[in-house]
Amino acid sequence: MNRNNTRRKPEQEESGWKFWLQTIALTVAIYAVFFLLMQFVFSNDKVSGPSMQPTFENGEKLIAVRHTNLQRGDVVVLKAPDEPGSFYIKRIIGLPGDTVTSKNNKMYVNGKKLDESFLDAGSKKKEPDTSIYAGRAYSYTYNFTLSQLAKTAPEWQQRYSTSTLNKIKETNKVPAGSYFVMGDHRTVSKDSRIIGFINKKAIVGEVKWRYWPITRWSTF
Repeated sequence: MNRNNTRRKPEQEESGWKFWLQTIALTVAIYAVFFLLMQFVFSNDKVSGPSMQPTFENGEKLIAVRHTNLQRGDVVVLKAPDEPGSFYIKRIIGLPGDTVTSKNNKMYVNGKKLDESFLDAGSKKKEPDTSIYAGRAYSYTYNFTLSQLAKTAPEWQQRYSTSTLNKIKETNKVPAGSYFVMGDHRTVSKDSRIIGFINKKAIVGEVKWRYWPITRWSTF
């Protein structure tokens, strides 16, 4: 009996090592897959600031999907063109080649009124008395055209060449390979009205899932 037990010990030890090696290998593989997914497929982001209220609140955590076919109305995470290393969350209003106009608190794209039902919640919230837009809804959008912004927006004058600005003045169109984005909290959002168009390469991904806080869990 003792000799039989002695013969089993090396087998048991080998089996134990195999189990731990397999466990470690599986753990490494899972982390590697997770890393690759977050690096090339998904992006884990956190909302900073009030520019997308009340759709998204400061501190909420999101998952964005990279390399999607971007459409008008999509919410995207993008690299801030005016603050290296920072990221913004905005909504796509104008696609490449679109004409964009705001008139009487309505957006018109290619001459047609844009369905902005995503602003319904913001239309019920009012700016405080301390705001320059006191009493206005979060969704309030002042009148503008791309042509007017090309003439008057200070950061546009810094970012774009004279030839580019002249072309925008003439056509009122979003340049090729670029997007016109805005925040849902229109009265405070620092968006394309101020910082200009967003290059496609600067868009990190399209927001698909809000996972925190749990009480606001939702997909998009």
